[in-house]
Amino acid sequence: MLFVSCLLLAGLASAAAARGQILFDVDWRFHLGDVAGGQTPELDDSAWRALDLPHDWSAEVEFSPTNASCTAYLPGGIGWYRKTFTSEAAWRDRKVLVTFDGVYRNADIWINGHHLGQRPYGYITFQHDLTAFLIPNRPNVLAVRVERENVADSRWYPGSGIYRHVWLTVTHPVHVPLWGNYFTTPRADAQSADVVLRTEVANETSAAQLVHVAWLIVQPDGSKLGELADSERLAPGARHTFAQWQQVAAPRLWSPDSPALYTVISRVFVGDELVDETRTPLGIRSLYFDANQGFFLNGKNLKLKGVCLHHDGGVVGAAVPEDVLARRLKLVQEIGGNAIRCSHNPMAPELYDLCDRLGLLVMDEAFDEWEIGKRKWVEGRNVGQAARFGYSAAFAQWGERDCADMARRDRNHPSIILWSLGNEIDYPTDPYVLAETRAVEGFAQEAHQPQQTRLTVVAPKLIAAVKRYDPTRPVTMALANMIASDAIGLAQMLDAVGYNYQEDAYARDHREFPTRVMFGSENGRGFEQWKAVSDNPFIAGQFLWVGFDFLGEAGEWPNHGSQAGLFDTRGFKKTVAWQRQALWADAPMVAITAGLSRPARETRTRAGRFAPHWNWPAGTSRVRVVAFSNCEQVGLRLNGRALEAKPVGENRTVSFDVAYSPGELMAVGLRSGQAVATNTLVTAGKPAALRVDLDRESLPADGRSVAHAIVSVVDADGHLAYLAQDAVTVEADGPGRLLGLDNGDLSDPTALWSRTKKVHTGQALALLQAGRVPGKLRLRVTAPGLRLAEVLLPVGS
Repeated sequence: MLFVSCLLLAGLASAAAARGQILFDVDWRFHLGDVAGGQTPELDDSAWRALDLPHDWSAEVEFSPTNASCTAYLPGGIGWYRKTFTSEAAWRDRKVLVTFDGVYRNADIWINGHHLGQRPYGYITFQHDLTAFLIPNRPNVLAVRVERENVADSRWYPGSGIYRHVWLTVTHPVHVPLWGNYFTTPRADAQSADVVLRTEVANETSAAQLVHVAWLIVQPDGSKLGELADSERLAPGARHTFAQWQQVAAPRLWSPDSPALYTVISRVFVGDELVDETRTPLGIRSLYFDANQGFFLNGKNLKLKGVCLHHDGGVVGAAVPEDVLARRLKLVQEIGGNAIRCSHNPMAPELYDLCDRLGLLVMDEAFDEWEIGKRKWVEGRNVGQAARFGYSAAFAQWGERDCADMARRDRNHPSIILWSLGNEIDYPTDPYVLAETRAVEGFAQEAHQPQQTRLTVVAPKLIAAVKRYDPTRPVTMALANMIASDAIGLAQMLDAVGYNYQEDAYARDHREFPTRVMFGSENGRGFEQWKAVSDNPFIAGQFLWVGFDFLGEAGEWPNHGSQAGLFDTRGFKKTVAWQRQALWADAPMVAITAGLSRPARETRTRAGRFAPHWNWPAGTSRVRVVAFSNCEQVGLRLNGRALEAKPVGENRTVSFDVAYSPGELMAVGLRSGQAVATNTLVTAGKPAALRVDLDRESLPADGRSVAHAIVSVVDADGHLAYLAQDAVTVEADGPGRLLGLDNGDLSDPTALWSRTKKVHTGQALALLQAGRVPGKLRLRVTAPGLRLAEVLLPVGS
């Protein structure tokens, strides 16, 4: 132990110098279109556009019906990025590596004209070694060519360009390579936990080295838990995985209710010199799935209340700031959700970091297609002739590596509970066929379509690719055709089986396959779909389609996105979100909507026909009011007069037939006869003014942080004019910028980047991003005939 302590103490003085991790997003040059010799250092790029990453060039272009509906009627193309930087003197004799968190897609990378490699898949992190080609004390040019000419290359909007972060890592030739740490907790309960520490070290020197690895575990409160070490002599060019075991007494277990995170500091020494240091969050928890009782976390049964998420952020396209992701994840938790499914690709690394910190469980997913491309509709969903471009062209060469890299990259996240190899790869006739199949959309079989049995050849390779790097979590797939997948044995290969929209198969398959772990991997948002989970303990949970409206998978022009979300692209709740909150959340709540639909329609909870406003046309005599609540009863008051109270149904809804009168309609949620929640709708007068509400009081001057500004059209008394459709213009000046103005209307073809848009449901959302110098960021909102709104947002210390 004395030796370990000496190593750790020696490391404290020089830890900062051991590894440099530099965010490499700033000061790039960009050119849209192909450029002959774009990789050559001598090329004059001074006329190219200067920008910071992340960057999605497709989000900067107009929507057009001549583009493909599947990818949001936005174009692709070819783009070039270049960054000129100096190789510093301190980097001499060190390794310099560049890491891209995601480039969509077909990325080719050069340094000083030397081709480093390519990566076809647009959703995976990859790294290149720059060391051998850097020129000391002179400008060096990193060049990236991104090719996305076949724009109908996805069933949803993928974005274009270097749309995630880029990092520069500077470290010793004896170092921990990318994703070289792997920490597991094979046993964990309230009394004790076993932690297994594994750290891979590469010796990229020309001589053998005596290498020591020392681990320090830091508890969530910052105190030191334990110090461990391991030693090995590494031959030149060799790699070795060092390992140790630590028992933790009375651990703080990671869970959605208490997402406690430890930190493992891994230090690498050559002799007594600290040459590398990494810090990795560690969540101590145990999990398993049971074929009869579902999912267990830390020994406790837990229903998965999840939503599927696509990776775009609405108006920002695919280049989504961390604060936008954080707000969305918190909204999922607000309605009682505890899980997300990555649809249908690995997400940005920061999403998993957020889920670790917030306490959200994650189903990580690799692909939407394997060897053969699925249909990508170009004139509207299921309309016209489909294209089949996409990642499938690269799958044979890259599929196993991309799947393995997902597991290697993400395996230290306690939030991740499932690895998914793919989404609806077994979809009927799209692209595989089998005589014994489930009827869905009835697509005609095309010539030369492969038999679905081919999936049982590919799946074991992907399973092995994941299991090689993480055998601790179940491997699953989101299956759409259980009749066929059962017949060919595909489902039987999986540790857990995801059912997409096949609740009718739950009971049958539980009888036929009594040892099968089952859950809903993609589900409709109705009460019956939830009842299929809540009434069947053997179903581990469900993931609703979908959390947020997303770009792409669109209908006919001008619709340019899916409106299947619980939330719209602004993150505003739809009525279906209120019902889901009533079903899932514990905190008392009530929300009311109103509409002119017939009672027979309302009893089927067609919530989309109802809206949260109390402005109905002159002459309206009666209005149906639908309340969503997790209380025992809901009572209504109209203009201060009590109407009636009714018990809340099993589906957490209750309806009223109300004689319409303008004014104030209030719903009161009652538990044991006591009011515990209220919700009010107020009749608004004519639009008179604009109002801005910010979600934070200040921003740090970091060039990354984002504030959400809700822009509302209000009447003279400040009440939201829900039916207003005024066009508002947003301007920002000062130390920051306007990222975008989102009205949540996916049938409005106004360009994403436009600063003027019509409000939808009386509101819009403006995103403000901080600059890198302190000051006051001013947001000014105007609209013809309305009193303007202006706010100042402090940026800096």
